Amino acid sequence: MNRIVKVILIFLAVDAVGVGLYFGLRALGGRSASPQDEYAWTTVDEAYQPRNAVEEFIKADAVQKGLLPVQIKDYGRNEAVLKKFHGASIARANEAVLDMAFRGLQDWMLVDLMYKNEKQRDVLRTMLYVEIGGQWKVGDNGRLMK
Repeated sequence: MNRIVKVILIFLAVDAVGVGLYFGLRALGGRSASPQDEYAWTTVDEAYQPRNAVEEFIKADAVQKGLLPVQIKDYGRNEAVLKKFHGASIARANEAVLDMAFRGLQDWMLVDLMYKNEKQRDVLRTMLYVEIGGQWKVGDNGRLMK
């Protein structure tokens, strides 16, 4: 066989092995887990003891509206989750954006809520709670992007 043909065949074989290794390792490694996958759902019902002011607010609101039990995922101040949040007025934000959007911002927290509405349909909503002047309130609501 001609020397050039041998070099080309060796080059193609090495390339094929390299591409196979790349896709094989990528398939074995899988995708990195989303930051929100690290959190577990918690059931808020009549007997639930809230751990913070936001959970107290959620429980009181659910009792008032007759929506108990409510499932929550409390992400707290996780900036990786905040970057995946897409709300009505804020999308893929960071703390600097929150400081500009909410004057006097003291604290913030992201919480997933899942409950059944009046028609017994599941509702999944991500809420951004902000603390301004010592009072917690809903800053925005939306969902987390994958």
